[in-house]
Amino acid sequence: MNTSPFFEAEDVSLTTRIGRLVTLRDPNTRIVILATMLLGFAAGVVGVFMVLRRRALIGDVVGHSALPGIGITFLLLELHQAGSGRQVPWLMLGAFVAGLIGAGCTMLIERFSKIKADAALAIVLSIFYGSGAVLLSMAQKLPEGASAGLQEYLSGKTASLVRDDAILFALLAAILLALTMALFKEWVLLCFDDGFAAAAGRPVFWLDTLLISLVAFVSIIGMQSVGLILVVALLIIPASTAKFWTNRIRSMVWLAGSIGGASGLIGVAISSIIPKAPAGPTIVLVGATAFLFSLIFGRRGGLYRQWQERRRLRQKIVRQDLLRSCYEIVEESLHQRQASALSFSLQPLALTAFSLTPQAIARQHSWNGWQLTNLLEKATRDGLLTTDGHGHWYLTSVGADEAMHLARNHRLWELFLMHYADVAAEHVHKSADFIEHALDAETIIELERLLAQETTTGTMPPRVDPQPVSTTATDDTSHLDSVQE
Repeated sequence: MNTSPFFEAEDVSLTTRIGRLVTLRDPNTRIVILATMLLGFAAGVVGVFMVLRRRALIGDVVGHSALPGIGITFLLLELHQAGSGRQVPWLMLGAFVAGLIGAGCTMLIERFSKIKADAALAIVLSIFYGSGAVLLSMAQKLPEGASAGLQEYLSGKTASLVRDDAILFALLAAILLALTMALFKEWVLLCFDDGFAAAAGRPVFWLDTLLISLVAFVSIIGMQSVGLILVVALLIIPASTAKFWTNRIRSMVWLAGSIGGASGLIGVAISSIIPKAPAGPTIVLVGATAFLFSLIFGRRGGLYRQWQERRRLRQKIVRQDLLRSCYEIVEESLHQRQASALSFSLQPLALTAFSLTPQAIARQHSWNGWQLTNLLEKATRDGLLTTDGHGHWYLTSVGADEAMHLARNHRLWELFLMHYADVAAEHVHKSADFIEHALDAETIIELERLLAQETTTGTMPPRVDPQPVSTTATDDTSHLDSVQE
């Protein structure tokens, strides 16, 4: 098991363990923390491009494909000379070659057959993992196999990292940073539009091959830290977490690397404090915690941010429906008094002279009394309506302007649907309700241009599907004479 052997005596007090961690007095602790931070940073950086390339599970394929490479290399070394199978450099080389072969097989199946990417990944992963399990079982039955520690490549053994491992991880991080800076534009283009990259003369095949080789390298090196299975989490989780905070690729790369490094640091710290806590899985759990936090609170697509946006959108739609209803109630009330109402041009000041009752507004929408009361109170706080305190409401000048603007946009869209989309008149009113809230200034100008024969810029088009409204809207006659045209 990948437990925490930083402090072998379990009876050491918690204060002592924390003190040793903070002061970094133990050389092994310093090496492990540095090595895992560098590995996490490297995995986070290369993982961004794999996630954007939609090949996040390539790391999983590489990890599982490395197993038969380890098994074959161990058996060949044992056949050459008994007791020589536990040579880590050769085992790593075998794992790296097998991982590249597995990734290459996935790409070839996807490219030259009708099998989809997910099926190709599953097929290669299953075949190589099954082969690796058989070969590792055979290797462990040999006299030297039981003590070779081959199972550690599955679960990892973070505490066994030494100074040479830290140097290797530092070299890996430096290579990744250098390649990322040198090939940043090419990799970004490859991730978002490989067809355009090929047309622009970029060596797409070799760029893709180099990227997958780096993934394989990180996966194989990470076996000693968190194991073949969990190293995939270091490739995917930091990159996926960073996407919740930024859309800029350069910032995403640095953020993912920082999250990966921080996961290694915090995971090792927790493992060193809690006796027998497995370091590898703890590192992954720390990264998973960061992902869950970002999933909920991330400012780029987090669940809480999405809920806020949907809430603001609903409030905006309801407010617009309320104001348009106020305009139509006033218009219908005027129509009942004047035969020429449809050609009558209401001005914003005239709208403010009419009183509105909650009963009249409620007839146009399925709002209950509690919802309507909240809507009216909020519109009053926003300066769109005002009340006399006796059950009558009036549009303010700001509310009247917005009400006329919303009603006009709605009717422009109704005319467009009738003339250009062949929507029947009895259905056009409901259809316009769904789109009017998304109309912008440019769309309005285009609608006015298309409907130049039906309406004049700035005038109110007639209602296409007028629905009689029994309204109790009244007007203040002391103001009406001076504001009507």
